[in-house]
This record gives sequence, structure tokens and C-alpha cells, in this order.
Amino acid sequence: MLSDADIDGAVDAAVFGAFMNQGQICMSTERIVVASQLCDEFTSKLAARAASLVVGDPHDPATQIGPMVHETACHHVESLIRDAVDLGAEVLAGGQREGLYFPPTVLAGVTSKMRIYHEESFGPVASVITADSEEAAIEIANDTPFGLSSALFSSDAAHALEIAKRIRSGICHINGATVHDEAQMPFGGVGDSGFGRFGSRAAIEEFTELRWVTIQAGRRKYAM
Repeated sequence: MLSDADIDGAVDAAVFGAFMNQGQICMSTERIVVASQLCDEFTSKLAARAASLVVGDPHDPATQIGPMVHETACHHVESLIRDAVDLGAEVLAGGQREGLYFPPTVLAGVTSKMRIYHEESFGPVASVITADSEEAAIEIANDTPFGLSSALFSSDAAHALEIAKRIRSGICHINGATVHDEAQMPFGGVGDSGFGRFGSRAAIEEFTELRWVTIQAGRRKYAM
């Protein structure tokens, strides 16, 4: 989130990106890098939205957050939260599960000393990291071995596009959620998020070998 971002729009995208399908999506929002002057308002609104989401039986139409896939996944998320809290992070929402039901969790004050800064939770956890400048935000965004889907929020789309060019990720959405896929678009990441692309023409190019086959029409006269 750049300093001129629409906070409410960013909150909407973060809630969807971090908590949809309990955060168990390859494109899920894990780390949220926020301009320092927006951080307090953003985190308070994000925490309020997270706390308002309905956790329960996925067969119930009112449910927004269902169960995690298994105990091992829950233990992994718990260990990341525990480590972050021990090193100074603050839990603003969620953090305590009941069985496989893990409520949407918001962590503030996340730093590079914490495992959750570097590791993928693959759970309903949004980690908020403060950046004092755009250069610092870019550095933090790129300080990860992963690089599948990213997002940038700014009221200046042209400037955001210039920043997007400096983010190491296979996908970057300006003023949109990280969880976004379209069948006709090239999908794929960089770094530990893999290589190559699939989707539409990109899939044809990735999964086929380009060949050159000729047919000589008539007898050709060669130089020798």
C-alpha cells in the first residue's frame, strides 16, 4: 500500500485475498506492506473486518470461513503465530482456533526476525509490515523467496505501474486482490514459486516444442 492508497479499497482486497478459502490458495495474501502514515487506520479496519467474518460449517450459507484442511496445517499456522508474538508481533484479531476452525487472524508489527515474514502460512493470517518509504516497501516486497501473485494500491495508476515493474512476481494486480485468475491470461511465478506460465497462448508455448517444417515446391537449384 503506497501512501496515496484508498484504504477502504485495500481493506476489501486484503480481506478477500487473505481469508478466502481460509487462506488456502496459492495466490493468498500473506504479507501486507503498508506506508507508515496509513498503517494505524488500515490495521484497525482490517482487524475489525476480520473479526466480523462468520466462522462455521461450510454447509451453512451464512458461513464465510470454513475449516482448515487438517491438523497439520493448523499446527503450522499456530507455530508461525506463536513465533511472531514471541518476537514482538501483536495479534489484532483471531489467533485462537477451535478444532480445525481457525478464525481470520491479523498480525501487526511483523518484522524480518519472524518466521511468518519469510514462510508461507497457507492459512487465514494477514501479516502487516510497516514501510517508511516507497523504496523500503519495494525492498520488503522483494525480500522473499516466493514470487507468484502481488498487488499494489495507489490512487496514481501510472506511478503504481512503475513500481509494479520493480516487484519480483509473476503476477501483479494494481488496486486489486492477489487472488485473481483468468483462463485467458498467463499464470505463473518466479523464484520458489516456480517457473513457466500456463493459461491461453502461454500454455501452448510452454507445453509444446516449436518446429520448422518445409515443403520444397519443385526442383530447387542449389549453389553447388
